[in-house]
Amino acid sequence: MSSILYYVHDPMCSWCWGFKPTLDKLLDALPDSVQVHRILGGLAPDSDQPMPESMQQMLQQTWQHIQSVIPETEFNYDFWTRNQPRRSTWPSCRAVLAARRQDAALEVPMILAIQRAYYLDARNPSDTQTLISIAEETGCDAGQFSEYLHSEAAHKELEAERQMAHQLQVQGFPSLVYRNARDQLFSIPVNYRQTDSMLEQITQANAA
Repeated sequence: MSSILYYVHDPMCSWCWGFKPTLDKLLDALPDSVQVHRILGGLAPDSDQPMPESMQQMLQQTWQHIQSVIPETEFNYDFWTRNQPRRSTWPSCRAVLAARRQDAALEVPMILAIQRAYYLDARNPSDTQTLISIAEETGCDAGQFSEYLHSEAAHKELEAERQMAHQLQVQGFPSLVYRNARDQLFSIPVNYRQTDSMLEQITQANAA
């Protein structure tokens, strides 16, 4: 059995955005023998309801906290005045699945495109039209993407991913779980600033 590093995330998870530069370094440093599987955990279900003002304030405070922990993280706070925020991240998760369905090579670019649209360009990935535009910009076939985005199959696929995250016993996003060649699972604590501790624990998990 191959070793697998599971990365459990949501494209609209702000801590996942903060973790991205260190995650990229971690994945680059992994041995070729380790497969990487990205699992969509899904923070918040579909909703047309405006986000309560109290939650908007809480999330802006979270962005500020992330910038204090990971100072190089960029956020465009214009998002909160340019859009009608909704607590709804499952559409963006299904957007990643729709891109992956067309071509596995589109999965990571789609995740990054959603993050950049949300955090840097102040666009709302909770909105279907925004996701379709992002998909076109990423190189997806817009017709296929739109057809799958809200389909029953897409909902079932996301639910399967969420169940996988549950089986991996993750407590939040982002999360890392390592499965070694002996089918043993190890939770790898996320370090937002450097890779050494994560690589060390993966090495120990390999030797277990």
